[in-house]
Amino acid sequence: MSVFLQTLHTMQQDPRVQVMRQFRHHYFTNTYEHCCHVAIYSYLLARRFHLKIDEEALVRGALLHDYYLYDTRTMPISNFRHGISHAEAAALNAAADFDLTEREKQIIRSHMWPLNLTKLPRSKEALLVCIADKCCARRELTRWKRHAASRRLQFAPKPAPTALSA
Repeated sequence: MSVFLQTLHTMQQDPRVQVMRQFRHHYFTNTYEHCCHVAIYSYLLARRFHLKIDEEALVRGALLHDYYLYDTRTMPISNFRHGISHAEAAALNAAADFDLTEREKQIIRSHMWPLNLTKLPRSKEALLVCIADKCCARRELTRWKRHAASRRLQFAPKPAPTALSA
């Protein structure tokens, strides 16, 4: 089994990581599912471009990049404030619960670049997670928009029959 899969499986089984299942993320996913998607997509990007990476750091950083551990719907902060502050909250929480390397902490802190202009990705792994996070978020949000549009169509009032259609 590859280092990527072994680390992914081990981290996914950790009860501290499982806690992320309770926090909704991008409407139809939770932070756990989103972070798993980001980890896998990051790895696939690295493979696609034949990049030599630290697979363990990539997985750990990706799985913990949204380890902020709060429900955004109940927090008294705007979406923008959450966007610029949650990476640091995730890094602090992850460092408190896991023995992280500096690279892993940097992956977590920089995943919201360019929104956080001063938190540049400083490794291939950090850049991969940053890109994968945007791609996965876009896909999750697009799925929500499609669902919302289909619900509007499904429950739209039927047009009244006209004399011509009778």
